[in-house]
Amino acid sequence: MSAKPDSNNKRHFYGWLSLACLVLVLDQATKLWAQTTLQFAVPVPVTSFLNWFLIYNPGAAFSFLASSGGWQRWFFTILGTAAAIFMIWYLRRHQHETLLAFAISFILGGAVGNVIDRLVYGAVVDFIDLHYAQWHWPAFNLADSAIVLGAVLIIWGEIRPKRASTPT
Repeated sequence: MSAKPDSNNKRHFYGWLSLACLVLVLDQATKLWAQTTLQFAVPVPVTSFLNWFLIYNPGAAFSFLASSGGWQRWFFTILGTAAAIFMIWYLRRHQHETLLAFAISFILGGAVGNVIDRLVYGAVVDFIDLHYAQWHWPAFNLADSAIVLGAVLIIWGEIRPKRASTPT
């Protein structure tokens, strides 16, 4: 006896949610490691282009609005929560589109990870510092990486050549 289509849908959807939860857990575990291992704002060289560098970002990407007096914490928390709710709905609708569902799961896990930081610490925990000579990319974390990877996959999925479908 085969599974009902509805149970297959639930399996797909919960599988993608599980991937988002895995991203979230890895993100929070790495941030906990950074906070318990690193000293605030003291670089720890890893390679010639990578440091561990613990900072707290109260703003958004590239420290946008970081010095805005505190209101941005709640703005970005609400925005991230609304985005997560939308992504769950969108994931449910597109759960059978593997590349898109994979991308949304990564973005969802990363977004929730950064929302948790804002709620718990009032800022996002960043600790990855890429650099070349004296130029440093703004510090980031695993959640940020997952969000960027998800966005790149969505763009790639839209611009890559589509296979011709065979008429039925």
